[in-house]
Amino acid sequence: MTRLVTPASTPLPLYTRTAAAAAGQVIGRYSTSFSWACRTLPRDCRRDIASIYALVRVADEVVDGTASAAGLATGPVRTALDELEAEVEQALASGFSTNLVVHAFTDVARRHGFGSELTAPFFASMRADLDVAEHDPASLETYIYGSAEVVGLMCLEVFMDLPGTQADTPEQREMLRATARRLGAAFQKVNFLRDLGADHDQLGRTYFPDTDPADFGEAEKNALLADLYADLDAAVPGILALDRRARRAVLLAHGLFHELARRIAPFPRRSSRSSASACRPQSRRALPHASSRDRAVHPVSRPTASRMSGPVPTGTRAKTRFLKLDREVPHEPHGSHRWRVRGPGHGRSAGQGRP
Repeated sequence: MTRLVTPASTPLPLYTRTAAAAAGQVIGRYSTSFSWACRTLPRDCRRDIASIYALVRVADEVVDGTASAAGLATGPVRTALDELEAEVEQALASGFSTNLVVHAFTDVARRHGFGSELTAPFFASMRADLDVAEHDPASLETYIYGSAEVVGLMCLEVFMDLPGTQADTPEQREMLRATARRLGAAFQKVNFLRDLGADHDQLGRTYFPDTDPADFGEAEKNALLADLYADLDAAVPGILALDRRARRAVLLAHGLFHELARRIAPFPRRSSRSSASACRPQSRRALPHASSRDRAVHPVSRPTASRMSGPVPTGTRAKTRFLKLDREVPHEPHGSHRWRVRGPGHGRSAGQGRP
């Protein structure tokens, strides 16, 4: 998708800034940890990630109970989701939406060169939450790609426009995309494992194939943990190739979810109240915590009493892991945050889409 630049002399930039500010309110209301992890990002980058988060959160609210709490049956909920996707598609093409969250998101997408190749699988996975109660291995892989991996890819497109990100060659970009997908998958699997009982009992969903939350033993749990740990480990090379400011933010999220998985490990059954409460912070303001349906590459929160929203701890283990990884890559020299002009064969020039 070709990157587009809007002339500053038109009234559109003011509207777009207003839309981005409105989208930023979604994070402020719904997320503690997402905002916290993004504080190391440059202001414009932080705004763009917030706009991605806002659309993902709104779609999540449609399918995960808010619409039904307003009295909508399954059919109208599906219609609301379809209408939201249609708004996104129209704004991707036109560059304008009367929905401020949609406008902010599509402004980011158009500037950073992504579109329906990522939004279509995302909305397909959201729709699956209305239609699929139990997954098989193939449907779960498709679901995780759309619900988590593509959101990581959206954020990556923003990060790849930071000057310090090592994304000059096709090989580097392919590695970044592969590791972003592994990280998104790991985050989603942590949430699935943590909320195994809540998803089954409250939403009627079982994500892991052939898994009974009422009879969930050590062997099953250990196999799932090994799988998500492999994803977390595989994501590290891509994180270390990001611009320093993006790297710090994503490493924070990586460390937080790694610690959450470690805290889940001692409990054989995620349907028990004791295992959920052991992962709950003493104060919601004191610690960032992850949503039970975290779609993005950063942890988010969902302050809903009906969901078992466990915390993402910020303890010594998570901080130590982050600091150790962050020291493995030398920081860019002072002033490297300024945009660089690259010659032929070194990335893309202004106005060009990403290969």
